Amino acid sequence: SSLHLIRKIEPYPFVPQDHAHRIKRCHEIRHMQAVGLAQRLKKIHCDHLVIGISGGLDSTLALIIAVEAFQLNGYDNKNIFAVTMPGFGTTKRTHTNSTSLMELFGTTCLDISIHDAVNQHFKDIQQNSETHDITYENSQARERTQILMDLANKYNGIVLGTGDLSELALGWCTYNGDHMSMYAVNASIPKTLVRYIVEGYAKEQTDKGNTALADTLYDICNTPVSPELLPPTKDGKIAQKTEESIGSYDLHDFFLYHLLRNHFPPAKIYALALYAFGEEQKETILSTLKTFYRRFFTQQFKRNCMPDGVKVGSVCLSPRGDWRMPSDASMQLWMKEVNHLS
Repeated sequence: SSLHLIRKIEPYPFVPQDHAHRIKRCHEIRHMQAVGLAQRLKKIHCDHLVIGISGGLDSTLALIIAVEAFQLNGYDNKNIFAVTMPGFGTTKRTHTNSTSLMELFGTTCLDISIHDAVNQHFKDIQQNSETHDITYENSQARERTQILMDLANKYNGIVLGTGDLSELALGWCTYNGDHMSMYAVNASIPKTLVRYIVEGYAKEQTDKGNTALADTLYDICNTPVSPELLPPTKDGKIAQKTEESIGSYDLHDFFLYHLLRNHFPPAKIYALALYAFGEEQKETILSTLKTFYRRFFTQQFKRNCMPDGVKVGSVCLSPRGDWRMPSDASMQLWMKEVNHLS
């Protein structure tokens, strides 16, 4: 006879379920991020920072941390060069939230369209601008990174990376695009936790009476996760939604936690996911698990040259600390087990 678990399996292992505990944990994580960045800036005698703001969760959290690090060091927020770079997929909603965020934090605000530069690049490499393939998408990400890097040179600062742990696990970043920076404050924070940290900060701003900032932050939390590299819908809304392409971050973070923290094999992770998310999601869980293992193995090359960043939890993918793995490691054993699941 089969065994049945009687204990509860948490579907969000990175996120404390108790509200008070979660608020406290998110505040502690934010503080660790800010202290890490503040220390890096002091060590390299740097008081200028360049950061790209997309209107999404990750760059919003990175900006919050930048502001808190500057406060710790006694730096002027005007030395944070916050840059929004609208491209072919940028919507009015995310662009408005980006500019509002930068202004409300009192940063130096730059609005640089990448349309002309990318179209010129398409001509140079003979890319049809109507072909919305991976070249079309990644050219935009790399153009944005070039702008940020060169601004950092111009203002004698560093580029602050915004990518999170979940994106690193899946390789959901453009190599030498948003993948690269001088310091990555979100590198050990999974996507499911990023939202709660931003929401917690928004709640703090509400309590302080900063309603305009809080409202902007809440709207960012409610915006679909997207790289915004494909044109929006006819009514101006986000057409490219990340979780429709690679699966739910709820599932990916669950898989990641039990792979890295507990070292469980695919069959056990799958069985636990069925308990956590319900048997009715069986097909979705299995297809997402296949995506997870395939991407986790094939995208290691991006992690092997990832930027420095602060570690704030028990799980990290930095090649200089927790995770050493060859880029050409075979996924055969893991995929064989996954393919036998049903």
